[in-house]
Amino acid sequence: MTIMSRIASDVQLMLRRPPRQQYAALCFRKRKKQAAPEVLLVTSRDTGRWVIPKGWPMRGKKSHLVAEREAYEEAGVKGNVSREPIGYYTYHKGMNDGLKVACRVQVHALEVKELLKEFPEKGTRRLEWVSCEEAAARVQEPELKVLFHAFAQKLLNGALAPGQLPESP
Repeated sequence: MTIMSRIASDVQLMLRRPPRQQYAALCFRKRKKQAAPEVLLVTSRDTGRWVIPKGWPMRGKKSHLVAEREAYEEAGVKGNVSREPIGYYTYHKGMNDGLKVACRVQVHALEVKELLKEFPEKGTRRLEWVSCEEAAARVQEPELKVLFHAFAQKLLNGALAPGQLPESP
């Protein structure tokens, strides 16, 4: 490696920004006639790809409450959200100016208890309840795919029992 390419590489590393933080809700429900839970996917407003409700930090709000709020705003769901994250994933968010920003998403489980008819982003997204396996097949982010599979296993093994998530304050 030449000295110039080494300097260029070092400068590039020094200027790289840490990933921006976001918080998400992995919304799920257990159906009486089905053994496996269903998870909620929504489409993003800009590209129409399948995602889970997520958003930027909100001043004065804890991460799990941000995830809960995003689930309400984007999908019209209410329920019990886990205070502790169930996992993380990363992706590159396309910004309005064309730049792509690295984001690290902290994911909280949200057991859905209520589906609202009216919510802030109604009509701007598609919503669909699917199995964890189908959700993993639809999303683009590799780490989110893994998270769906791990979540299904935790529920099947009883490590995350539906109906036992703590209610958010």
